Amino acid sequence: MPRLLIVIASMFLSFTATAVEVTDLYQDVLKVSDKSRDARLSASREALLNVLVKVSGDPNADKNPTAQQRSKDISEYMLKFEYDEKADGQLNLVVKFEANKINALIKELNLPLWGTRRPLVAIWLAIEDNWRRELVTQESYPQLEQLIYSTAARRGLPVVVPLLDLQDRALVGIPEVWGNFSEPVELASSRYSAERSITARLYKQPNSEVWLLDWRFTNDELFEANRVTGDKQQAIALMIDSLAAGLANEYAVDPNSTTQLAQAVFKLKGTNNFVDIELAKRQLQSLSVVTQVTIISRTAEVVSFALNHTGSMHDLQKALELDRAFKPFVDPRAFYPVAAQNDLEYQWVGL
Repeated sequence: MPRLLIVIASMFLSFTATAVEVTDLYQDVLKVSDKSRDARLSASREALLNVLVKVSGDPNADKNPTAQQRSKDISEYMLKFEYDEKADGQLNLVVKFEANKINALIKELNLPLWGTRRPLVAIWLAIEDNWRRELVTQESYPQLEQLIYSTAARRGLPVVVPLLDLQDRALVGIPEVWGNFSEPVELASSRYSAERSITARLYKQPNSEVWLLDWRFTNDELFEANRVTGDKQQAIALMIDSLAAGLANEYAVDPNSTTQLAQAVFKLKGTNNFVDIELAKRQLQSLSVVTQVTIISRTAEVVSFALNHTGSMHDLQKALELDRAFKPFVDPRAFYPVAAQNDLEYQWVGL
């Protein structure tokens, strides 16, 4: 498992964009006791509810009575299943669902829809134990680091726990994390291509066995704005749940507007040939809020697309914000170069 986490971290390090495309949103992995039909059905129904939480970003989606009722018709949503037997004898069931049917169920349940492109979050966590403070890494607290990754994976949230090697420690130490000094933390996080960074501190109050965990984004105003309690594992899991719910609230499409179709003109500069244009079209079609893409004009400098989309213009801009293939166009000839706030004018970066 530690080796797997290193691989995941290495994958994150390879991204030059501000978001990660989560490829396993529509599947879940659950431990089962055997390969019997009853065990498989029970686990598959639980997997469906877990996927609804991941796709919607709503931590209570699995408690929705209608969702629980729909889980009884599991074959309606399941794409395939397979068993994964570990060397130690543990048996896992991997259940994959049809994305279109899950999205339709999300809309039926009036839940938000959070797309596959999600912000990568760097998590800087310091622990005070017996008056000694230490930063969480794979070496210092391997079980807690693994808990961060596994809990985030269940919520479909891309995270990275910094390596805390010499390069990191040249910028960030315990005081910077404990006191939430935003500037050095954000600078160190840029190494991991993280769009968002959080600092967190886990500690006990005097004469108490309850752990407190205070966390905040580095660009927030109050460190105490987010606090959870429990044992170490509970507090960290609750932090990840709270973090995921907050980001889903920021990036997910408003369920009240998903049925209202709108159209926008998307202008793209920097495509050099037909292949670029086709790739850009497919990339636009992959956005969760886009229902149809049509090329309406082309010149030597710009290609214009008509985008049919759900939700508001802000929802569309949020989806584009997390896509590494596009970036807002800034006119280099302008006296004060700035990206247009309300226009869909972008530069092709490529895949």
